[in-house]
Amino acid sequence: MRLMRIGERGAERPVVRVDDETYVDVSDLTPDFGEAFFGGIGIAGIRDEVARRIAAGRVERFAGERIGSAIARPHQIVGIGMNFADHAAEIGHPVPPEPLIFSKSPNSISGPDDDLVIPRASHKTDYEVELGIVIGRRTSYLETDEEAAAAIAGYVLVNDVSEREFQQERSGQFMKGKSAPTFCPTGPWLATPDEFADIRSLRMSSTVNGETRQDGSTATMIFGPLFIVRYLSRFLTLEPGDLIATGTPPGVGAGFSPQRFLTPGDVLELRIDGLGTQRQNLVAAG
Repeated sequence: MRLMRIGERGAERPVVRVDDETYVDVSDLTPDFGEAFFGGIGIAGIRDEVARRIAAGRVERFAGERIGSAIARPHQIVGIGMNFADHAAEIGHPVPPEPLIFSKSPNSISGPDDDLVIPRASHKTDYEVELGIVIGRRTSYLETDEEAAAAIAGYVLVNDVSEREFQQERSGQFMKGKSAPTFCPTGPWLATPDEFADIRSLRMSSTVNGETRQDGSTATMIFGPLFIVRYLSRFLTLEPGDLIATGTPPGVGAGFSPQRFLTPGDVLELRIDGLGTQRQNLVAAG
């Protein structure tokens, strides 16, 4: 299944995407796709009813509604840095022996096509197409890949937007450059794991003003999704609806010489196979 949230910011309603043109409204089954849903009725609890509604023709047509983040504001957003060896090389960073972990503020989450706001005093706002993992149950101290797989509700497309000066030059943790408003566009949908034959074979790409910047694959991730979930569970409790951004392939603005960062008026597009496309207009903070 592919879960979506559509409607104006703060008033999104949960739906299940059937195809490019139609969806099933499930707002009578759950008020939102957030912590209470993933930790309660969950995807398994709506699957049969969604199938019945599709079979009965109880579908609606998309009509240009705003697409919100695929999940409601999560309890936490955890990022994995330098998880592609070629990306680490392009910015002169050694490949880490263990996952490099940082946090993004949960209120940085936004819709996949919402404007991306460049913060005040920013000169180095950058893009990162990433595979996102959404956690489906409260979990800690996982021992096996099977346990990790059972803890995953699904996958989403994430733009792990980063302000490189704030992140690397301002005497602080990564979170400082990762957490501005709109710095975590998520969606357009969450796809359940059964939608993928192999999560480690998805093409990932980004363009700026139509120019391809990133063109990679989840196949070149250093640490895969199951390992990441199992690893994180050793150090923190993962809650239902938590979001994990798993790293980006090469081609980010910081990797060019000279570097090529985003400016107001730019148009950014990101795509991952099976997870749809995002399109963001860059605007300056007021």
